[in-house]
Amino acid sequence: MPSALEITKTAMDEFENIQRYMVLAKKENATETYAELKRRYLYLKALLNVSGVNLSVIDEIKE
Repeated sequence: MPSALEITKTAMDEFENIQRYMVLAKKENATETYAELKRRYLYLKALLNVSGVNLSVIDEIKE
């Protein structure tokens, strides 16, 4: 069973990837893709917030 630290790291890695894809989707005007990525972004943001991660440093989207 993964530790809390491993779960947090995995979520942070995914959060970073989602943000990168959101930037690309917005640039390409892929509104449906962006909306789906944003749903996952918000989920990960909530999870990381509950885990005590300081999002002001890693959140590039700020939505």
